[in-house]
Amino acid sequence: MRIGELADATGVSVRSLRYYGEQGLLAADRTPSGQRRYPDAAVARVELIQQLFAAGLSSTTMAELLPCILATSTRTEFLSERLLAERERLDLAISGLLRARDALDAVIVDSAPNDGVVR
Repeated sequence: MRIGELADATGVSVRSLRYYGEQGLLAADRTPSGQRRYPDAAVARVELIQQLFAAGLSSTTMAELLPCILATSTRTEFLSERLLAERERLDLAISGLLRARDALDAVIVDSAPNDGVVR
């Protein structure tokens, strides 16, 4: 599929897809005229990249870890340790977000009108 089709399929901008390619996160074949062509599997890869960005991983970290995420045969002890470290970082971030949500809930409950109506 062409880059615009991949952008439409994933909701990611063409500019972002080009950036992913520059960072080594997403590969494309080139037609004789130079247009990028992506396999159907690129949709799932872009979705994974988006999830990892949302989780706070940098493109540099992703470029290092994606090979072992996608193919366990390339996983070294070092990369396994990096994956575990990233997972621990995510767990800490999730815990922090849950505490922040609980604090907001407490403020919401404390500031709710006391008219007996549950909101």
